Parts: sequence; structure tokens; C-alpha cells
Amino acid sequence: MSDLSSDVSSDIEVERVGDVLTIRFNRPEKRNAITTAMYARLADELGKADADGAAVLVLTGAGGAFTAGNDLGDMAANPVRGEDSPPGRFLQALTALRSVLVAAVDGPALGIGSTVLLHCDLVYATHRSIFGFPFVDLGLVPEAASTLLLPRLTGHQKAAELMLLGERIPAAEAHRIGLVTAVVDSAEELDALVAERTAALAAKPRAALLAARALLHDQTALTVESRLELDRTVFLGLLANITAPS
Repeated sequence: MSDLSSDVSSDIEVERVGDVLTIRFNRPEKRNAITTAMYARLADELGKADADGAAVLVLTGAGGAFTAGNDLGDMAANPVRGEDSPPGRFLQALTALRSVLVAAVDGPALGIGSTVLLHCDLVYATHRSIFGFPFVDLGLVPEAASTLLLPRLTGHQKAAELMLLGERIPAAEAHRIGLVTAVVDSAEELDALVAERTAALAAKPRAALLAARALLHDQTALTVESRLELDRTVFLGLLANITAPS
């Protein structure tokens, strides 16, 4: 098993400006594929965001990618077990988050890169972004309660098409089905739009903003928690039979 204490400070960048906290995946040579150590850091940072009172949290990626998903080689070297594992802690922190969650997507958003968007309040993307749920092709099942949340967003048949066939979709289609809030042409326009929208959110009356956000999420909170547990059980059973890529 690899040492999870290895320094991942360069793989996850964190910046706070006023009431807006930005967490950036920064592993561009791997299209920001997420390792177990990165999940541990992400879980910690999400917890800190609430503890430190950030009104808005932005997830984004460096180097022309949001994230290509899980680093399967790393996952094989660091088998995940239960909700106390780094990926489990990240998902628990994600569902418990009080801050308004915004995603800024430029480039591939695959696997967890797409399922995490279902937990976001606002998702902005560039035209070159692509989205996909490749889990079945990898011999796995979709995680992050996405089999519950995606059908609620798109309807059963569209969700089945995306998850069972695993076909990637462009930003325009992601916008059409409601996965993305708005699409812009360039990374520069994305940065400007996200800066404008997050500043507007941070300027709102804080208590009302967070209360409204909590009410929006309250209708699914309990069912999401139970679905996360079911996801974990099935996912781990399948993962045990997968050979790590060479």
C-alpha cells in the first residue's frame, strides 16, 4: 500500500478571497485524475470551508481539465474500505457542506468529475468541456449517489443512456439536460463569469443564502446518505475484481 502521508500540496491548490474559497485540482499531467491522498486533502478542505465560514466554494481544475476521474492505479494500490476511507470522507463532507458549491469546468469532466457536479448548486463550463459517466465500461457502478441524483435531473431514460452506454457528451448537451448552468467560449470568459457570480453570491445576506441552500438540498439529504452506502457496497465489491492498469 502506498503512503497516504505523501505531500499532495501541489496536487490540490486552495485559495480564499473574502468569502469565496477556491479548490483547484492541479495534476494536469494526469488530466487531474484524483488519487486517494487527494481525496483525503479534499475532505479536509471541505470540512475547513464550513468551519471557517466560507459562503461560497468553487471547484475547478488546472491545465485545461476539470478532472478525468479517479486514478484507478492509485485506487488499486490504496484499496478503499468504508465511509472512513479518503473517498468516503470526501463524499460525506460533500453532502454535509453548507457553503454554496460552484463548479468551473474547462475540459474533461469524467467519472467523479461528472458525478460531483450533481452536488453543485451552479455549474459553469467552456464549450470544449466534455462530460461522461464511464463506470460500467470500467467494470464499476456510478458513485456519489449519482444513480439517484442524475435521473431526478434528466429523467430515467436519459440517465440510463448516459450511465449504461457511457457515452461522452459535449457542454452544449450537458447544458440542455440541466447538468450545466451556462456555457461560455473560453477559459478567460469562464473565469470572469465565475468571479462575477461568486461575488454576487458572497454579497447576499449570509444567513439567508445558506438557509436557502440548505432547504434546496434538504429534500434529498436522507436518501443521498443511504444511496452513498449502497453505492459503496456495490462499488467495492466490483473494484476487488479489477486488475490495476500497468
